[in-house]
Parts: sequence; C-alpha cells; structure tokens
Amino acid sequence: MAKKKKSKKEEVEETVAETVAEVVEQEMVSSEEFESVMVALAEKENDILRARADFANYKKRVERNRVQERQDMKGDIIKRFLPVMDDMLRALQNAPEDPWVEGIQLIYRKLEGVLDAENITRIEAEGAEFDPNFHEAIGQVKSDEHESGQVAEVLQEGYMLGERIIRPAVVRVAE
Repeated sequence: MAKKKKSKKEEVEETVAETVAEVVEQEMVSSEEFESVMVALAEKENDILRARADFANYKKRVERNRVQERQDMKGDIIKRFLPVMDDMLRALQNAPEDPWVEGIQLIYRKLEGVLDAENITRIEAEGAEFDPNFHEAIGQVKSDEHESGQVAEVLQEGYMLGERIIRPAVVRVAE
C-alpha cells in the first residue's frame, strides 16, 4: 500500500512532538512549563498562518489593481481617439461621390476593427429606451416613429470598454 503524503502542518506538528518528547525525556520539564511552551507554539503557528493568508490576499489585491489600472489607461487612450472617429464619421456621412471616399471608409472600418479588438463596443442607442446610465440627453423632440422616453436621435455615439462606460451616447429623447 502507498504511504499517504503528509501536509506541511502535519510534518511541523510531528517534528514539534518529537522535539518536545526529547526535551521531556532529557530535562524533565514541568507540565506547566510544557503547557506554556505549547500555547506559545500554537500562537506562533496561528501568526504564521495569518501572515500567509494576508500575503495571499495582498497578492490578489495587487493583481486586481494592476488589471484595473490597465483598463483605465486603455479607456483614457481610447477616449482621446473617439472625437477623431466622430469627425471621420460625420465627414463620411456628408462625403461626395468620389473614389477617395472609399479609402477613407476603409480607414474608418480599420479603426472600428481596432476598437473591437480592444473590447470597445458602441452603445446601441437609436430606438432604445432612454437610460441615464448609458445615454446623456440634451433635449427632447417630437417623434412619430418613437414612443415617449425612447431615444429618437443619436448626436454622438457612446462607447463601452467591457462593462464600463467610456463615454455615454449623447441623444435626444422622444416626447
């Protein structure tokens, strides 16, 4: 039969027990002294276990903070490019029929591909129910196509990084 592998705690307890047995045999310590040594040993063991747990929690917290900082930096950089994307989209919407416009459209699609690769998604606002968490309303408009409280017009696209809003969509809401 295979021997069961001992845990570190079992090994430490076994070593302590052996050492205590040797001390008791050689020096004949009183039971009160023995008990006080065992209590002190148990306290030190608890201190060590607590320190290990604290260190493990510290490592997890540092890693969470590092991931959050990366996400924040990525969001800040993307925020700086969004006005350029907006301007490009407006230019393409009002572009004349010209062969160079296809090249600009290709560049715009590549920029959108970069956003997709970085898990940046556009907030779908047109026709959606107004939600102040995702939309920033700058006014109301009368609309036959939309019910009251729905987004009738998107003036500026909103974007999210994962579940975090980088920029809310600027909209007009139907009355």
